[in-house]
Amino acid sequence: MLFTLFAVFLFEKTLGAVSPPIQVRVPQATAQATITAVSECQLHSSITQYCMAGATEFRISGDATATASSYTGCHAHAAETWCMAPTGEVQIILAAETAAATAPAATISATSASATSITAISECHLYESSIYCMASTAEYLVRTTVASTATATSDIPAAFTSCHQHDAEIYCVAPNGDDLPISPAGEAGSSTEETASASSGSEGMSCHFHAGVEHCVSAGSSESSSKRSCARVDRDYNIPLRIGLTFVMLATCSLGVFGPIFLGRFLRPNNLFFAMLKQFGTGVIISTAFVHLFTHAHLMFTNECLSEMKYEGTTAAILMAGIFLSFFVEYIGSRLVARHNQPPKEEVAAAAEEEGSALAAPTPRVELVKLYVLEAGIIFHSLLIGLTLVVSGDSFFLTLFAVIVFHQMFEGIALGTCIAALGRTPVKSLLGDAPVPPPTPTITMRKKLCMASAFAVVTPIGMAIGIGVLHQFNGNDPSTIITIGTLDALSAGILVWVGLVEMWAHDWVEPGGAMTNTSPVRTALGMTALVAGMVLMSLLGKWA
Repeated sequence: MLFTLFAVFLFEKTLGAVSPPIQVRVPQATAQATITAVSECQLHSSITQYCMAGATEFRISGDATATASSYTGCHAHAAETWCMAPTGEVQIILAAETAAATAPAATISATSASATSITAISECHLYESSIYCMASTAEYLVRTTVASTATATSDIPAAFTSCHQHDAEIYCVAPNGDDLPISPAGEAGSSTEETASASSGSEGMSCHFHAGVEHCVSAGSSESSSKRSCARVDRDYNIPLRIGLTFVMLATCSLGVFGPIFLGRFLRPNNLFFAMLKQFGTGVIISTAFVHLFTHAHLMFTNECLSEMKYEGTTAAILMAGIFLSFFVEYIGSRLVARHNQPPKEEVAAAAEEEGSALAAPTPRVELVKLYVLEAGIIFHSLLIGLTLVVSGDSFFLTLFAVIVFHQMFEGIALGTCIAALGRTPVKSLLGDAPVPPPTPTITMRKKLCMASAFAVVTPIGMAIGIGVLHQFNGNDPSTIITIGTLDALSAGILVWVGLVEMWAHDWVEPGGAMTNTSPVRTALGMTALVAGMVLMSLLGKWA
């Protein structure tokens, strides 16, 4: 008997010289009765190896210099369990006992129960930028960076298997062999949107919505720092708030567009305030075209959810198409009006002899054609604004709404001023010459109010449509992005033509314009109002 004990002691000392063991304690009864080998070994944290024996996980002792995929010949040495490795004998320890040494008892108890009840998670799906999977009726969050580059649920694993416990954490194995931590969805945060916002903030990201698509850029950079998910994002929307603010938008748009029309009934055509208001509206239209519409269209066509555009000048090309379309409509309309109103030949000859005759002034019908072009561009734009405002996430909705309210009010003032000037602005009276009776009013107040009403209701109509499709609209869908980008670029082209040619150049450069022969004070005030319209509307472009 003494000889046997001496032989065992000598054998242990000999093996210890080859591979120094780290002793770990496993209940002797369990080790002797159930453990003969451990397999499915994986290395974690580069220094610790874990292996499975059935549904139980063990940690390999030492610094994991032995990294075999399995260990056999497991046997007990007193209260310890040893297994055979290619390099010698190693000791193993029950993972739950390791957790007990580093975590509170209550935490270990709950985690152990979870680990023993979960062997795999499946039905994995992508929600915003996170992967969620199901284990029976419970949902778990997979903490991985894979979701940040996934564009659809098909890009992520369908299931994770061999779930086990490491210390106080639960891990599952991905198809590529990665061991990833999981946690109950309720512990991951109250909402994925809040998690995404916090993540963005911690990484110095600045996020805002353009046309219903959340656009994030690095602080101080105009380029997106990471590829976002292009799947439809499910959010909790405050629908009653959106319905109530639809009426606020209606009131604001009405105030902006009807105000100048009613004000014009009490002011002379060449009134200083009315003239400044018109120049302010010109600045608003020009800024809307370039800072808002053209920029939004460019963001759409460079969106990460679209494959790279083969033609880099797509946005500018559509802008030019909008300019040409505006020119063509005005040209054809002017020709038709001129043919319909062709005066007798003797009147034309008499007018040619008298320079500066009132026949040279644009007729109200020609001005009406130009105004129709302007309103068409504004209405396309306003409809999109209403739709995409509503589908923005709640975290940005109120800020975006406040900006859009001012945006639409300024745009309403610009359009209302142009409508108010129809059929009542004599050319010579603005030049300081003898007053000339205004042309016979062919544009009735009723028609002006109808034109203004179209603008007043179009943004609320867009918001109502957005509320109706709130849970189906996908701002990341390529067809939606292309549609919005095309309409924005076309509208930009229309407003570029109207703002630069029919408003700015017409008033300041063309002979007989409202600002070509004014006093220095009136000229300075008009220039100030023009720049103020551009600056204020461009400032709003920071948020909308």
